[in-house]
Amino acid sequence: MKGQGRVAGLAIISLTLSHFRSHRTALLAFDGRPVAIVGANGAGKTNILEAISLLSPGRGLRRASADEMARKPEALGWKITAVVRGLGAAHQIETWAKPGEGRQVTIDGKTATQISLARILRMVWLAPAMDRLWIEAAEGRRRFLDRMTLSFAPDHAEAVLTYEKAMRDRNRLLKDQVTDAHWYSALEGQMAQSGAAIMQNRAFALAQLIEAQVGADTSFPQANLALVGPEGEENVSATDLAAALSDNRRRDIAAGRTLIGPHRADMAAIYTAKAMPADQCSTGEQKALLISLILANARALATTIGTTPILLLDEVAAHLDIYRRAALYDELCSLGAQAIMTGTGAELFDSLGSRAQAFDVVDDGGLSQIAEVTL
Repeated sequence: MKGQGRVAGLAIISLTLSHFRSHRTALLAFDGRPVAIVGANGAGKTNILEAISLLSPGRGLRRASADEMARKPEALGWKITAVVRGLGAAHQIETWAKPGEGRQVTIDGKTATQISLARILRMVWLAPAMDRLWIEAAEGRRRFLDRMTLSFAPDHAEAVLTYEKAMRDRNRLLKDQVTDAHWYSALEGQMAQSGAAIMQNRAFALAQLIEAQVGADTSFPQANLALVGPEGEENVSATDLAAALSDNRRRDIAAGRTLIGPHRADMAAIYTAKAMPADQCSTGEQKALLISLILANARALATTIGTTPILLLDEVAAHLDIYRRAALYDELCSLGAQAIMTGTGAELFDSLGSRAQAFDVVDDGGLSQIAEVTL
């Protein structure tokens, strides 16, 4: 796929929300340009980004349950409808959840799996909760890496789901102190096959991110990335992983959980110009590294599949000075990516001018008022 011609960027064209979070109803129409959504804290800006994030597989930007997303106090369930410019064609996507039920998806009126969404849209995001990504537990970094990996390999979501389900079943056996090898062999086979795919996909994504940073015209720092841990190697085969799970079974029984596998890998980053680990950098430098990786992700996809992902950037300008903000906006516009950003004031986006759409969001006594404005 590398080297194919550039096509129109992936984009959300229209978005309709019904009883989602703070929004009883909301309708937004986009034209493919970057988008600035402004409003006071609590107005529902992030709720809009969360709704868009549910046009991809998984639990979305906040990793909330379906019931948590329902508008209160009605708790009637929620629905999101979007027209999107996807890979190769336009589509209508609907996703919803009724009280006490998991979320459902249709694409062009036909029932679909969440994994199918990854084949239509590629999407990555940054949220304020990620600002501590480099100094907190490895789980958050794995999720961040897997979201970027999904943008390169849509089948990655299925591999992750298969691996996690088999691991949960294996962990139940471990907690029950089951020692009969026959109970484990099939589960370990599934974990090995899907786990090897996960590791290969992650390694490919990291290689693409590293390559996209080389010689890039960007104001954001380059990061030297690596998978760390004994299970972080890209060349671990399914056979090797199955053997490792079998050999480690006695230790896992003692611990009551699976101690090896791709769920234990971590992503390390070095601030290249300073040769400094990311977790030792300043707060501003850590944020800049995250933005740099999102931009590298977009550049890499433009090269590999000929288009950029949709970028959801929640409060991205909050810790950037005026010059770094302008540099970010210039790069987003140069990439041609639909970046949907939030901020507390229009002045945070004034250097975008007519290159972007802007919407003002006001929570008017529990009813959302959304108006398109000029930057």
